[in-house]
Amino acid sequence: MSAVAVPAAAAALTGLRVLDLSGAMGNYAGKLFGDMGADVLLVEPPGGSELRREPPFIDDRAGIERSLEFAYQNSSKRGICLDLDTASGQRLLRELAAGADLVIETAPPGWMAARGIGYDDLARLRPQIVVASITPFGQTGPYAQMEATDLIGLAMGGLLWMGGYQDAAPTQAHGNQAFKCAAMYGAVAAMLAVTDAELTGQGQHVDISLQESVTLALENAAQTYDLEGVVRKRPLSDQRFAGYGLFKCKDGYIYLGSRGIGNSPAWSRSLQWFKDEGMEGVERLFGAEWSDLGYLKTDEAREVFGELFMRWSMQHGKDWLYSEGQKRLIPLAPVSTPADLLENPQLQARGVFVDFVHPLLKQAARMPGAPYVLSQTPWHMQRRAPLLGEHTAEVLGEIGVSNEEMSRLFSAGVAA
Repeated sequence: MSAVAVPAAAAALTGLRVLDLSGAMGNYAGKLFGDMGADVLLVEPPGGSELRREPPFIDDRAGIERSLEFAYQNSSKRGICLDLDTASGQRLLRELAAGADLVIETAPPGWMAARGIGYDDLARLRPQIVVASITPFGQTGPYAQMEATDLIGLAMGGLLWMGGYQDAAPTQAHGNQAFKCAAMYGAVAAMLAVTDAELTGQGQHVDISLQESVTLALENAAQTYDLEGVVRKRPLSDQRFAGYGLFKCKDGYIYLGSRGIGNSPAWSRSLQWFKDEGMEGVERLFGAEWSDLGYLKTDEAREVFGELFMRWSMQHGKDWLYSEGQKRLIPLAPVSTPADLLENPQLQARGVFVDFVHPLLKQAARMPGAPYVLSQTPWHMQRRAPLLGEHTAEVLGEIGVSNEEMSRLFSAGVAA
């Protein structure tokens, strides 16, 4: 994103109205629409979304307005509070939906319909409306009513089996990746349905399954079992063969891919590099056995290479190793920490990190923006995440709720 402020009118989805009734499984989908210019209304229960209670918290102190997870996933949204278990709350939601293009929700199948705010109910008011339902296992099937955390999504989708190393239990990926996966697929499917509704005037119910979204990340693991009867395994915790894998260096780790299947030219380039730099013991890597892939897979080869390489790599920083490796056309990359990413010259040049503002922060922090650039309709974070109920009065006023009725709704706890 350019550092220059971009007017909201230039955004790709300006004019689109989205009601985001979702929780942790779907808030990211709403953010994607909001950051592209849609008017996204986050509809929370009176006590607030469960995501407001998710760490990390500002200053490591829990609080309804202190969750960084909530603040990130709900940027560019306005926020209102409605009690959808009340008749008045349901009526207001229907009035809001009558002017909306898309509803994103993550309630259990049937929960919305039982309150008169399901897809069929809303479509009678606005035929072109799209409702995107993101749930653990979809709207149908024997698991439809089961709940799931991000970890359960990874496990039931099969991706957890592939995470980590063979000599340890399966490892969960950081950052609620299963939820993000479902939210991204949900956003794409919802956008397709909204596009179709604009062309045909007819909306639809989009059913997104967390389990199915995660399963797509298995790539060819399912085919491998189906065709060959072989269950793909997690990699070994050390190198698969000498000259390949993660290695320590002076200030962290680097990934080295000098050896691949067959005779990789990167291996000869690596040997020349090590020789030019005066690596101690490098002559041990020039024997004929180092051209034999079978030998490279042995413990002896991995141990010899690891000992020689890390004795040398521990004298150098990962940035230097990366720079020199690139000059010599050797597959080598630093393992970046979050701090490294903020200082990364490529990401800085592309403007990937943008200001993150929050009422409880004295100065702006940084957060990831968008991993794409649209030349004519640039990405632009419209506003910080809303405080609980921050825009309730504003939004209710937009649908014609009088001040007198608004006071009654607030007093009754229907709105907050």
